[in-house]
Amino acid sequence: MTPVSKMMTRSSWITSLTLAAVLGLVLPSAIANEFRSGPVIQGYGEVASRVKQTYPIPKDQRFKVVFDLAAQSEEGKINRTMDSLARFINMHAAAGVDPNNIQLALVVHGKAVFDVLSDDAHFKKLARGNAQAKLLKALMDNGVRVMVCGQTAAHLGVDNNMLLPGVEMSLSAMSAHAILAQQGYSQNPF
Repeated sequence: MTPVSKMMTRSSWITSLTLAAVLGLVLPSAIANEFRSGPVIQGYGEVASRVKQTYPIPKDQRFKVVFDLAAQSEEGKINRTMDSLARFINMHAAAGVDPNNIQLALVVHGKAVFDVLSDDAHFKKLARGNAQAKLLKALMDNGVRVMVCGQTAAHLGVDNNMLLPGVEMSLSAMSAHAILAQQGYSQNPF
């Protein structure tokens, strides 16, 4: 064997050992942190399957949380904030919280109003169907209240008959947030 072939063999061996060491560290971690949807809302709201809590959630915990949404989704993609509501429900249900103890609301304003339109209205306004419709239905089927800012809707030429079934029209986003705060909802900071 020539000195060059000995060097390549040794180099290949070191590379193999390094790869094995990296895989040994990465693979168990990747398996431990597998993300999946459910148990409540399937297909949305993926959460880490194994989290070792040092600040555990009490099983009888009650949540009343409002999320604010102003950013419209990218074309054909799920709105990240809407998916966060599914994640909130799935994450806490998987941790043992009764889904009936989770009350969420979504206040929609700005261009995000287009994300709560019926498929027909969405097509008329944006020349495509609404990719959010299925997720919104799943959220509302699980008790999530979805409220649109009436001021933004009026500005964008959107009226009640253009909204997905179950979406509520509020006087304004500010009004909806104020009322929900008085009803005990905390504001999700993300």
